[in-house]
This record gives sequence, structure tokens and C-alpha cells, in this order.
Amino acid sequence: MPAEALRSLTSILGLREPDASVQIVGRDPILQTRFRIGDAAAAALAAVGIAISGVWELRTGRRQDVRVQVPLAAASLISFRFQRLSNVTTPRRDPGLTDFYRTRDGRWFLVHRGFPKNLEAILDLLSCEATPQAVADAVATWDAQPLEDEFGRQGLCGAMVRTKDQWSSHPQAVALAERPVVDVIRVGESAPEPFEEGDRPLSGVRMLDLTRVLAGPTCGRTLAAHGANVLRIDSPNLPNVPAFVMDTGHGKRSAHLDLKNEAEADRLRDLVRKADVFGQGYRLGAMERLGFGPEALHELRPGLVYVSINCYGHTGPWLQRPGWEQLAQTVTGIASEHGRDRPRLLPAAATDYTTGYLAALGTIVALARRAREGGSYHVRVSLSRTAMWLQSLGRTEGIG
Repeated sequence: MPAEALRSLTSILGLREPDASVQIVGRDPILQTRFRIGDAAAAALAAVGIAISGVWELRTGRRQDVRVQVPLAAASLISFRFQRLSNVTTPRRDPGLTDFYRTRDGRWFLVHRGFPKNLEAILDLLSCEATPQAVADAVATWDAQPLEDEFGRQGLCGAMVRTKDQWSSHPQAVALAERPVVDVIRVGESAPEPFEEGDRPLSGVRMLDLTRVLAGPTCGRTLAAHGANVLRIDSPNLPNVPAFVMDTGHGKRSAHLDLKNEAEADRLRDLVRKADVFGQGYRLGAMERLGFGPEALHELRPGLVYVSINCYGHTGPWLQRPGWEQLAQTVTGIASEHGRDRPRLLPAAATDYTTGYLAALGTIVALARRAREGGSYHVRVSLSRTAMWLQSLGRTEGIG
């Protein structure tokens, strides 16, 4: 099964077919779920390995062997739990009010607290106190669809639970299904840029990482692991989750810039002119309003690989809605199937980390194409599209 998942990735990206030099050892079940989350992560990491081997071959004329262990790939989906600081386990984030609640019409609705401003707005909408019982009582006065519509209208994090079949007929699912799980789009012309001299596959590649939480930062961490020079750019005005920053910060340098300050925005533009990759994980329109959308940056820096990561995809009626891992599981049918009497989330941040690996995969493919053919590229991935791909891989037996 991991081999089949791997072939589904190599075929859509035009990578070489896996051969004896590519090994995936083990298979699901590893964690407590019937979903093949370990197989999916292993396939994504093996595809990254094949793409990196291709880059090394461009540099040196030699290929590398690729070996991925499914148990370790599965463990990587909960890697933030294994972080230790001064030999003390890092604090786990309190989920607070993030939970499934019953609506008036008998459906389930996931309220995701997100960061403080999102939570404040949710409590204002529900006109309730910040306690689980108060939220449950308030949600119970709404039907699920109107509540989801209002969350969407206000840009809040929440969605009603759907089955896989219910999701597949939704306009957003239809839009997602029209695009591959990793979308690498050539959007402009520029001269080929061969890889620089160096002792690592991505030596000399410069990435500006403006992503947050897990999926996007995992992309940057993966590229850094193969030699890329990754600079994490954070806003001094936005909150973060320290355990996630530590988990995904390996191999990166960090800086703060306030892009609403024109002088600091100009500083970022100067960095873009020298960059190879620009990664961002904000909802559609946020970076465009600040002057850092893909069109603006491809004009500023022809040959740039622009990476966009979000929850619900880059086309369709939900392209501007914010979301998290838990919401991708909720809307696509994973939470409905994984639970029994009530919806239940997977025992890992499977779509977050796997989406990060897929974003890194698309980025490496785009860099290799740029080296051979030239061009500017837009790499697009989303948590929900990854969830749909994960569902397509089938289920294990006897665990859940």
C-alpha cells in the first residue's frame, strides 16, 4: 500500500518510477486508526527523497538511494509531542473550547478556538461565556448549516461534520478534486537557474518562510534538512504556539518583520529579490493586500517558486475561509468515520505534517524544473486536498 501511494505522487509530478533504490519499510497500522496515515506520510517522504535524488543527479550525475520506515513516518505526525527543552517535555497546547458540539437539528459542529481574536469573535457570535457548557448550549440553538454559513461569512474557524459522501458532492470538494494533491503550476517565463555549487542537494537555495503552526513550517523544515537556507519571517503582532515553532524550526534562522510597516515591507522585498522560494500559509487575499501575492512577487523576482498552503484549497467557494487540521478532518469525512458514537479526530496531525511534506515535494520539483527549463512557479497544496488523498488510500483492518 505505501508503494501504491508513492506511485500516485510520482505519476502526477513526472518523477521517475520507484525502483530498487527506493525502499519503504513497514506498513500501517502504526497508530490507532484505520486510516493509512503512516503509509501516506511515508509515501510523501519517499517522494521527497526521489525528487531530492533527482536534484543530486542534476548536480553530480549520481543518484541517491531512498529508504523510509513507515513507523518513523507515522511518528513524525506527532513529532511536536516528542520535543524536549532542557530535558523537560514542552507544554502541550490546551485545546480549550475546540470540540464537537450538537446543533439543534441533531448534527455535529466543530468549533475551533484558533488564536485569541478568533475565539473572541466566536464567543460574540454565540453570545456565550468561554466555557464548554456555555458553548454547547449556544451551539444547540443553531441548525448546523446556518451556523456554518455564519462562521464562513465572519471568517471564523468552525464547520459541520460531514461524511465522505456528503463532502464529495459539496462544491468545494468538487473544486479540489479537479486539481492534484500537489499542484505545480508554471506561471511565468525566466531563464534557467542551475543549482549552485554545494555539498548538499539544496545548497544555495534560499527560502523565505512566512508560514505558521505546522503544515507550512514543516515544508521549510524539510527543505532545510536537505541543505536549503531557510529564513523564518514572523510578525511581531501575531501569536504563535511555542511547541510547534520548536518542532518545525530545525535548520532555520528567524526574524521578525511587520509587513504593515512600509520600511519593513521594503526590507522583505529586498530579501525576495535574492530568494528562490517564498512560502506563505495565509488565506487568499491576505498577502495580496500587503503586496506579497504571487503575481506581485513573480514580477519582482522572475524565477521565484511561490508556495501557497491553506485549509480548503485555492479555487472554489471556500478558498477564502480560514481553517486548521481539525477542520480538514471534519469536513472531508475523516472525523465522522474515525469516530463511532460521535466524531473523533485522528490521533495525529496527519494532514498538517503530510501537507508540509507535499509542499516541500512540489517545491523541489519546481526548483528542478527551473534549473532545467527556467520559469516562475506556483506550488499549491491544502489540508483538505491532502485529507481527500489520504481517504483514497483505503483502510487497514482490525484497528480504529
